[in-house]
Amino acid sequence: MQPADRYAVIGHPIAHSLSPRIHGLFAQQTHQHLVYTALDIEPGQLASGLRDFFANGGCGVNVTVPHKEAVIPLCDQLAERARSAGAVNTILRDSRDRLLGDNTDGIGLVRDLTRNLRLSVAGRRVLLLGAGGAARGVLAPLLALQPLELVVANRTVERALALAHTFSAYGPVRGAGYAQLDGSGFELIINATAASLHGQVPPLPPSVLGGTCICYDMVYGHAATPFVQWARAHGASQAHMGLGMLVEQAAESFFLWRGLRPDTAGVLAVLAAESADAG
Repeated sequence: MQPADRYAVIGHPIAHSLSPRIHGLFAQQTHQHLVYTALDIEPGQLASGLRDFFANGGCGVNVTVPHKEAVIPLCDQLAERARSAGAVNTILRDSRDRLLGDNTDGIGLVRDLTRNLRLSVAGRRVLLLGAGGAARGVLAPLLALQPLELVVANRTVERALALAHTFSAYGPVRGAGYAQLDGSGFELIINATAASLHGQVPPLPPSVLGGTCICYDMVYGHAATPFVQWARAHGASQAHMGLGMLVEQAAESFFLWRGLRPDTAGVLAVLAAESADAG
């Protein structure tokens, strides 16, 4: 038998990642012969770690925090959605051994919001928390859903303003600091910061929650993340974690690598059952 094709997710930290389990389920479902692992690579070792993985036969990687922007110069070519996002979360090696960088975060979030959760974004006031690679990856796809307004909020106001300016051609977007949000009721709040990974919540005034506000944390966990706990405690009508986004963006990566689109609903059902058993 031919050796299995090798894939991985790279990040720091990475032990919490469900990506190996998800891609293992995709491989079973589609009868693909591959191995997918998690590689903890510190920022200072990113170039050498990526080079070694592909030099030893690696076929593709997913990229998570904190490497989504830093990995761009290591790619030979960028897909349009990675270029517009200014962030890469998927790399594939082509037949000429070139590394092609893409970004499936945006389509993953949109599919989870609109297909799995059946939420409408059109005409709503949306608040996006964070101005790093995760936020950059979802801005253009979110604006394509035609919200009434999208506000990017960040601790460093200048980063939020710069990011909003970069994406101003895609739709009604502006930047702000957290303190400037007091009294602004939003209908959808998406947390694109890594605060939940560190047991924290962005410093939001409760007044950002509109009367029927829905909150979504792009981070996921077996238990409710700190942001989801905050949202529920302050009266959000719904609060979701990003497991669906993770599965949907993974499915898009899998399609780029293998040319097959797995059934995400089945995988989400398996993960939900496993999470319930673990709890």
